[in-house]
Amino acid sequence: MSMTCRILSTIIRPVNRTILLVTAFIAIVFTSSCGPASSAETASDSPAAYIENKGSDTIVNLALAWAEKYQGDHPDIRISVTGGGSGTGIASLINGTVDLANASRQIKQEEIDQAKSNGIEPVEHIIARDAIAVIVNPENPVEQLTLKQISDIYSGKIVNWKEIGGEDRPIVRLSRETNSGTHVYFLETVLRLSSKEDKTLFSMDTLLLPSSEGIISEVRQNPNAIGYDGLGYVPKDLKMIAIAKEAGGTYVLPSIETVNDKTYAIARDLYMYTNGQPEGLLKEYLDWILSPEAQQIVADLGFVPALIPSPSP
Repeated sequence: MSMTCRILSTIIRPVNRTILLVTAFIAIVFTSSCGPASSAETASDSPAAYIENKGSDTIVNLALAWAEKYQGDHPDIRISVTGGGSGTGIASLINGTVDLANASRQIKQEEIDQAKSNGIEPVEHIIARDAIAVIVNPENPVEQLTLKQISDIYSGKIVNWKEIGGEDRPIVRLSRETNSGTHVYFLETVLRLSSKEDKTLFSMDTLLLPSSEGIISEVRQNPNAIGYDGLGYVPKDLKMIAIAKEAGGTYVLPSIETVNDKTYAIARDLYMYTNGQPEGLLKEYLDWILSPEAQQIVADLGFVPALIPSPSP
């Protein structure tokens, strides 16, 4: 019983029938407000269901926006969203500690094998698309590069901006950390030019940063820097490089349109993974994520809606 209730029970003393009735009425009112909550009230304060969602830092802002909207429409549901990288999300799926694992790369065969050995059956869901933009400081005069030139920059073959039409300045290479799905995708698609036999690695002096925001901040401060980031994270005050798939090809900037018509060279699907085919609440949430309402949030945040079909190659 609260202090207020104890005081009221002390000062209200019935001295005749009228006061007794009044006292009884007050007691009923304050008992309901001061006493233990009923089971119905307790249930209303607690979520009826909970979804744990973890993984890709590329996806985390999008996943947070989805969770906020969905919880607003379904107040009995709570959705926890955390980042940490695609590797973290997939590891959590393998360990059975998440309902949804976000990944900006596809799960690897060895990860599938490890999951199955733990009784986990990974199921893939494409929830959006993304372009990886190559970004530089606005003071940098370089406007366009081929995929091969970008590969040579990040592998250390090209070390000065003057080698590719810029000023006589050393190139400062920025990358996401190795646990990042964006790092893995960039390594395989750009540095290795999608060749499974190519074993090219990032130059040893590449600065590995833990977040998209870290890359944005460093490029903003450093006119010698080059970095890469998901299109949805690139602010308007930085310069995106137009990219050609090969020498003599057309230079293309990343956008929703160029991702879907496949003219932009560095684009990918974004994923959520579940343990087996989703059922019940999880299925309802994933179905909503692929609805026009949720996919509009994808476009609003600068990503590419999964509902827009890509043309055939």
